[in-house]
Amino acid sequence: MEKVLVFLRLIRPANIVTSVADVLAGIAISGYFLGAGYEFLPVFLLCLSTIGLYGGGIVFNDVFDAELDKMERPERAIPSGAVSIGEATVLGIILLGIGLAAAFAFSALSGMIAFLIIVFALVYNKYGKHHSFLGPLNMGLCRGLNLLLGISIISISLQSLYFLGLIPLIYIFSITMISQGEVHGSNRNKLYTGAILYLIVIGSILYSAYQNQQLLFAAFFLIAFAWMIFKPLFVAIEDPVGKNIGKAVKAGVISLILMDAAWASAYGQIYFALLIAVLLPLSLWLAKRFAVT
Repeated sequence: MEKVLVFLRLIRPANIVTSVADVLAGIAISGYFLGAGYEFLPVFLLCLSTIGLYGGGIVFNDVFDAELDKMERPERAIPSGAVSIGEATVLGIILLGIGLAAAFAFSALSGMIAFLIIVFALVYNKYGKHHSFLGPLNMGLCRGLNLLLGISIISISLQSLYFLGLIPLIYIFSITMISQGEVHGSNRNKLYTGAILYLIVIGSILYSAYQNQQLLFAAFFLIAFAWMIFKPLFVAIEDPVGKNIGKAVKAGVISLILMDAAWASAYGQIYFALLIAVLLPLSLWLAKRFAVT
């Protein structure tokens, strides 16, 4: 049981809930549940895929950071000695394998998207995170592809809606950029840039909702989303120390669920949006028990 808890610390379960929300939002955007005779197996496979992909990616993040974490994050599972690098590596390979297999079990298209997510995640973990611009862009690509993984449940929808992957890319770019100051603090310029990018994301979803005549429902989730991300960010701007930046990053990650609910409602899937929003209390509960960053 103790080892299971250690493995849970490695995979950041609160974050994984947000990755499932991404896929569910993509499925809602695709219009999958608007048709008759839909099946739940494809939904299960794509959700299982993102769990494996995100969990494996996070594990390898800690594997590649093992030496650095001895100084900066000694409480993490590997530097604390709770799990060895070898054990973590095996866990990461298994999780990535599950994520890839589940996606290919549904379709070759979904499998290729999952493969790209693995490539970009490993590139980020090994090289990207050390670059101030390419690192956030790299991580944004992973989240953008995760939304497209959900949309790929209907291949023809992906052909016309692939550009929506740019929005989570921009959002995660901003969070990753802000997170670069988690340990040693940051300058306010990065935080102001993050705030501007947040506004672009909110405006983009509002525009989609307006086009689809779903502005009222989307605005409900976006107001909650904006409150959740901007409140800690303004605190960090006022005092840009590592602790405050860490709280802003944590809020940014968890509130992805509200952004995904807004996406679903913007495409007329209000009940599905409420289902996604229900994941927020679960993610917050897990965030109190396991690290988010």
